[in-house]
Amino acid sequence: MRAYLRHDSPLDAIQLYIDMVRSDVKPDRYTLPIVTKSAVQIHDLPLGKQFHSVAVKLGFARDEFCESGFITLYCKAGKVRDARKVFDENAERKLGSWNAIIGGLNQAARAKEAVEMFVEMKRNGFEPDDFTMVSVTSACGGLGDLGLAFQLHRCVLEAKPEEKSDVMMMNSLVDMYGKCGRMDLASQVFEEMPERNVVSWTSMIMSYAAHGRTVEALEGFRQMREAGVRPNSVTFLGVLSACVHGGLVEEGKGYFETMKSEFGFEPGLSHYGCVVDLLSRDGRLEEAKVVVEGMPMRPSVVVWGCLMGGCEKFGDVEMAEWVAKHMVELEPWNDGVYVVLANVYASREMWKDVERVRKLMKENKLVKVPAYSSTMIL
Repeated sequence: MRAYLRHDSPLDAIQLYIDMVRSDVKPDRYTLPIVTKSAVQIHDLPLGKQFHSVAVKLGFARDEFCESGFITLYCKAGKVRDARKVFDENAERKLGSWNAIIGGLNQAARAKEAVEMFVEMKRNGFEPDDFTMVSVTSACGGLGDLGLAFQLHRCVLEAKPEEKSDVMMMNSLVDMYGKCGRMDLASQVFEEMPERNVVSWTSMIMSYAAHGRTVEALEGFRQMREAGVRPNSVTFLGVLSACVHGGLVEEGKGYFETMKSEFGFEPGLSHYGCVVDLLSRDGRLEEAKVVVEGMPMRPSVVVWGCLMGGCEKFGDVEMAEWVAKHMVELEPWNDGVYVVLANVYASREMWKDVERVRKLMKENKLVKVPAYSSTMIL
């Protein structure tokens, strides 16, 4: 089962588990975490719950590996309350369970709670390891709290054994400083790393791209290839994002083709979204439409939104109407598409159509949400 899981064959692992049970061989504390992880990978919460029930029945529910597996299962499925219930029910929880709940909260976009859980873990006398620090630094990056970042940097150095370089933890620092907007500190950590992997380079490229520093992002990609490090699909997402920010249309199209032809990656929804955004911002709306129509997967609202943004910028009424139809089919409750469509009509002084859209919004009880800002203080 473990071999199947390691080779990205979770369904085979689960089938083997079923065969084992039918052969009257009971699972143990090592079996259940493997099949639970398999259920997580195929996004099958009901199956994972069955494994949880088996663990309770056999007395393994509070085993460190089983417990952390079930916490991850529920967090990945968005059932954070259930994950907290599993975590809270065991007063003698181990570090693995703390790591699972911190990582789960972070992945569920509950960064503030993840950091609070880390603080509670420290108060309970647990020393973080590399898995803890990767999760909590990621959460800190999501919050953009530089003061907290400095404190966590110290914790990383304390958790990292002096005799070895922990690439994973150092990568997390690069990512954290990048998300906090301190590219000088991200670069400093990166330059001081004795060894780097694809994640190290990708973190720098993604961070530069996120802050609109196109030249640095593409230069990082060039240096990465010179160093003999093979990029992954996330690397190309950073490169394409950098091209979007820099308005480098031909370069972006070139990288998109390189991704497929030279490295054999099948572009995902996000990659196609970048290309559509890149073309739409440059007014090449017909070309963007061809890309959308040729996607092997169903375009998301985000992808359609990129094209709609181009329609608004360049006042293309016909294209806007075509895009709006698809967006309304996906999200009929979304007021944004109506607002943008009205703006496109207004840019062409088509006031009757503007009024028609506004009337349609009233009939569908859609009200434009006013802009607002918020701050988060730890």
